[in-house]
Amino acid sequence: MEFFFFFNFHQTFLLYFTELHNLCVHNTAPGFEKAAFKVHGPTLRFLFSSSKLNQCVAMDESGIRKRKESQNGSTDLTEDNKEVVKAIALQKDVGLLSGICLIVGTMIGSGIFISPKSVLLYSGAVGPCLLIWTACGVLSTLGALCYAELGTMITKSGGEYPYLMEAFGSIVAYLYSWTTIMVLKPSSFAIITLSFAEYASTPFYPGCSPPLIVTKCLAAAAILVITSINCLSVKLASYVQNFFTAAKLLIILVIVVAGIVMLAQGKTENFSNSFDGTATSFGAIGLAFYNGLWAYDGWNQLNFITEELKNPFRNLPLAIVIGIPLVTVCYVLVNVAYFTVMTTTELLLSPAVAVTFGDRVLYPASWIVPLFVVFSTFGSANGSCFTAGRLVYASGREGHMVKILSYINVKRYTPAPALIFNGVLAIFYTIPADINTLINYFSFAQWFFYGLTALALIVMRFTRKDLDRPVKIPVVLAGIMVLVSCYLVLAPIIDKPELAYLYCTIFIFSGLILYYPFVYRKVNWGRKIMRPITMHLQLLMDVAPPEKTE
Repeated sequence: MEFFFFFNFHQTFLLYFTELHNLCVHNTAPGFEKAAFKVHGPTLRFLFSSSKLNQCVAMDESGIRKRKESQNGSTDLTEDNKEVVKAIALQKDVGLLSGICLIVGTMIGSGIFISPKSVLLYSGAVGPCLLIWTACGVLSTLGALCYAELGTMITKSGGEYPYLMEAFGSIVAYLYSWTTIMVLKPSSFAIITLSFAEYASTPFYPGCSPPLIVTKCLAAAAILVITSINCLSVKLASYVQNFFTAAKLLIILVIVVAGIVMLAQGKTENFSNSFDGTATSFGAIGLAFYNGLWAYDGWNQLNFITEELKNPFRNLPLAIVIGIPLVTVCYVLVNVAYFTVMTTTELLLSPAVAVTFGDRVLYPASWIVPLFVVFSTFGSANGSCFTAGRLVYASGREGHMVKILSYINVKRYTPAPALIFNGVLAIFYTIPADINTLINYFSFAQWFFYGLTALALIVMRFTRKDLDRPVKIPVVLAGIMVLVSCYLVLAPIIDKPELAYLYCTIFIFSGLILYYPFVYRKVNWGRKIMRPITMHLQLLMDVAPPEKTE
């Protein structure tokens, strides 16, 4: 028995240090060899003699050279399987179709099916409601055109992060990444999966609402599945996104065609005197735009994955020009379809507008509406996860988050640590009773950063004239975006000032408490703590630092 135990222990021990040796080949973090020797002492010295360690480093350098040669067009093939050696970096696997599907699929979530009534509530009538939906689409397109110039000028992943870094420096970019990574992205992911869970579980509880514990557990399971898909393969995540985007466009087409048929049958009474009761207050119109633009949120998603986009100078602006007008047309026509069968009062009282529409128009096939809402929310959650991981990755690469979050899986070329980190935070955000309140208060921060990014475009027209701009928009469009953002940040606070906005602001600037010691000063004790943690997480997730491919 003792011999058997010793044999197993010895076998496990050797296996572990074999993995340490293999990790050294995969371009491990700086100082890994020192940390490994310090932690494991004489045993590791015995396993890694100086000559062996030098051989390991030489193999590492040779591997990097081979990968760089393959990136430069060399036909360097391995003798065994004749495959080109890829650099450990994010691969350009996203084409034009997948880019359009990412924009459309992330923008169209559950809102247009469940609660488009917020715009109607604050606008007061059918006419201004439809005008605001259209205006929100135009504003989203203007914002996305600003991002098209920025994305083709600075071809780095991470959305607003690299643009703020280039225009305003490290502190502003850090505060953006701190707020977005810790609150906005994971809480948004959690809200979408909670909507998915509610609609997916409702058929199993006829006549009553699903228990809260069931909804939350199903949301957590969805987060785990979506995160796993994104960790496994970029192409798989793109295929999932394309499929679910096609599904939501199909149900939108069904609703729009049904609405056109109803209009042809003379159901136009809700469109007569459509401007009666229009809201006139500054705050109400602002809130109507606020809710409409929330439904359009996601128009900037493609800028989060610029490094993985094939031919970004062509495909980024083209996907924007196709995707956002498509969503605008869908939103306006779907609202027109709703008003053909529901009065303004009925629409405001409906708990799920698309389901009510389906029950009245599509019966006995009305069950397809909640089914496709489930598809829509799952696809939107997948897009949210896909892009959030890239922001975490970009922030870790710049040293604004721990370095392990910028590491790439050496076999699957996905930012697995960043995706897992975002998924874990999202699961935590499913626990509170009312997460919607949190995200509503932090929404002003999102529009603050949108406005700041548009301002960055204006600033860099003067400070970075040397940068090549394949897409160049009139600077007045960026100015309009800045003004609209200021209005959307201030309108809800002026209309209904609350301490919660102050608490959110305090949280945003509290990031400076971590910025000073760990980013600006780079304290040694922080590095000493993270070095062994990074080493073991590298082994666990089979990841390595990204290689420069330029």
